[in-house]
Amino acid sequence: MKFINYLVIITVLSGSLFFVSCNGDKNDEKIMKAELIPLEDFFKNPEKTSYQISPDGKYYSYLAPYEKRMNIHVQERGKDSVIRLTSETDRNIAGYFWPNNEQLLYLKDTGGDENYKVYLADVNGDEPKCLTDFDGVRSMIIDDLPDIPNEVIISMNKRNPQVFDPYRLYLDNGKMDILAENPGNIQGWLFDHAGKLRVAVAITDGVNTSLLYRETEADEWSTILTTDFKESFNPQFFTFDNKNLIGSSNIGRDKSAIVEFDLNEAKEINVLYENPEYDVNYVSYSQKRKVLTAASYTSWKRERFFFDEESKKKYEFLENKLEGYEVAITGKNKDENIYIVRTYSDKSLGAYYIYETEGNKLEKITDVSPWLDENNMANQLPIEYKSRDGLTINGYLTLPKGYTMKNAKDLPVVIHPHGGPWHRDSWGFNPELQFLANRGFAVLQMNFRGSTGYGRKFWEASFKKWGREMQDDITDGTNWLIEKGIANADKIAIYGGSYGGYATLMGLVKEPDLYAAGVDYVGVSNMFTFMKTIPPYWKPMLEMMYEMAGDPVKDSIMLREVSPVFHVDKIKAPLFIAQGANDPRVNKDESDQMVEAMKERGIEVEYMVKDNEGHGFSNEENRFDFYRAMESFLTKHLRDSVE
Repeated sequence: MKFINYLVIITVLSGSLFFVSCNGDKNDEKIMKAELIPLEDFFKNPEKTSYQISPDGKYYSYLAPYEKRMNIHVQERGKDSVIRLTSETDRNIAGYFWPNNEQLLYLKDTGGDENYKVYLADVNGDEPKCLTDFDGVRSMIIDDLPDIPNEVIISMNKRNPQVFDPYRLYLDNGKMDILAENPGNIQGWLFDHAGKLRVAVAITDGVNTSLLYRETEADEWSTILTTDFKESFNPQFFTFDNKNLIGSSNIGRDKSAIVEFDLNEAKEINVLYENPEYDVNYVSYSQKRKVLTAASYTSWKRERFFFDEESKKKYEFLENKLEGYEVAITGKNKDENIYIVRTYSDKSLGAYYIYETEGNKLEKITDVSPWLDENNMANQLPIEYKSRDGLTINGYLTLPKGYTMKNAKDLPVVIHPHGGPWHRDSWGFNPELQFLANRGFAVLQMNFRGSTGYGRKFWEASFKKWGREMQDDITDGTNWLIEKGIANADKIAIYGGSYGGYATLMGLVKEPDLYAAGVDYVGVSNMFTFMKTIPPYWKPMLEMMYEMAGDPVKDSIMLREVSPVFHVDKIKAPLFIAQGANDPRVNKDESDQMVEAMKERGIEVEYMVKDNEGHGFSNEENRFDFYRAMESFLTKHLRDSVE
């Protein structure tokens, strides 16, 4: 398991209603209303989630609520007693893993500032220790070093806030050794299977990507490959002989493929798997058997290509036993004969299972959210439409329970663009979709140009298109729903978070008569101030951001044109804005500016700020407040479309 700390640039930006009556065609079936489900059931913390297993297979661990916060619990397999290892009450634990059989490492920030600290917890229940207790420093796990039980590799921007240095962290005494001083341009470090630092990825000139290599840790670094950032090889791990690299590459091709890269020859020597329609960016392997197992990619669902017959048969067995659900292996012991299996679907958060390969034993551990009946959930349907300039835009349409593409007519709709923007929506359980559908709204998600997974050409089509063609793709999807008769043209809202919040604001600016209301969740409003207030560790990539979104000096006219705060006079629809006070990505000032400008022009705006949150609301009670306010807001402004 590798935790390579590549800093992907700005994935910035992730009273109740009843259903609309629908007469439809006289031959349509009668619409059956789903049971109205309490808001809290969609957004409360899972009962138990994030299961993992100790390397020896003796224990499994999971996150479960304690004082409304997700904390680590450990249970010996075959026994009923549970030990709660952590007692965090201010913030959920962000992530954790087993570095050895006796200890767990976890990450937690303060109030959403994303300055994560590394903590060590002993399985015996002793008080956890903070190993990186430095103010204003972000710590991340780079490599868990599975063959070295008492060491891990972390990165920190302790020496310089703008750059991350790698450290070897010794778990027996908490000491750490810096392994290299980042000269300022290194964005990722890669270790071989022996735990030696031998590869680095650098951003040169702000827009070019270089691969650095050294044969041993005693050697000097050499640059062996430099490409424009739009075309790159992204290493994931060393081959099992520690000579070459396995990774994804779009060099000389539109769609990323899984390749083997010769470090001495500095070139690809083997294409292991590629797909003609989608980027293939992920590959997994067996640490024990030293073989590649599968490559995965996302069409409308996650798909796998198997390199290894044993892995293929394992998944076939699990999918047969767990028919009707998607299956993912989320953990395994060192001997790779005991696995943690997770199921899910668009209508269910699924369940966790223990799978033992000896005897093919599959045992259910728990359902993730047993209070949600998937029979009352809605389908997330794959759709596609054409943009005005001929691009194929893929997406998903979630209709209220009982509706189909055939009988859905004249519904109130929430248009829901994703964050990133260089990210994508995918198929699976989404509590927002299910909540809105349960309240009678259809929800349209679209992977507008720039969304990842569809190749380099589709990605580059978004460059300097914020608020322009990217926004047109969203508008075209909205009009597509209207033309199909699914949407009530007078009752359409737009809602998104991060870049999706920006798209909400620009939607209200560019299409003032199209949307009846907007909900902006931690969204950008001013491209100039946004770029001035990004976290310090994004600054080495600013030139890249300028090429992708716009240069504040060279493209100042365009950036003013696509900054919603300067065009509030065009907005007619009421707006609800929600913001975390400690957001390190989209500064609170982005929302403050927008609210002030709206109020100055007498346009209705509601504003929610949570002082203990960052880029999105993590604490359960804050999620409840936000979605309760959003429900009230949408009910108020789309009420004529519901009974």
